[in-house]
Amino acid sequence: MKQEIRVTNSEWYVMNCLWEESPRTLMQIVPLLNERVGWSKSTCATMVRRMTEKGLIGYEEKGKTKCFYPKVQKEDVVVQETRDFIQRIYDGSIGMMMSALVRQNDLSKEDIQELQEILKMAENESEKEG
Repeated sequence: MKQEIRVTNSEWYVMNCLWEESPRTLMQIVPLLNERVGWSKSTCATMVRRMTEKGLIGYEEKGKTKCFYPKVQKEDVVVQETRDFIQRIYDGSIGMMMSALVRQNDLSKEDIQELQEILKMAENESEKEG
């Protein structure tokens, strides 16, 4: 089983910058995060350092410059965060989550069709395994 990946709300901003394009230097990250969330250069540097220590991002040194890249895939983080969310909010019940979405009338016809296709694919996979 894969190691659990924990990404804080603030770390998502940095990860998204690196998932969009990497490697990036701190000087390339700073203006992006300044524009998106108003962070200063020192805030960005602190976040990048902490995330490097945490193992979420790595870097290669090119001369005196560090070029940062993600060490975790977005899909892996999204899967973990989704599991945690469903467990925390809906006691692990996907049915309860879907019921809440449907009751809010937030699902478009396209959303419903997409969900039906996803469920059909999951059903087909389940039949292959069982």
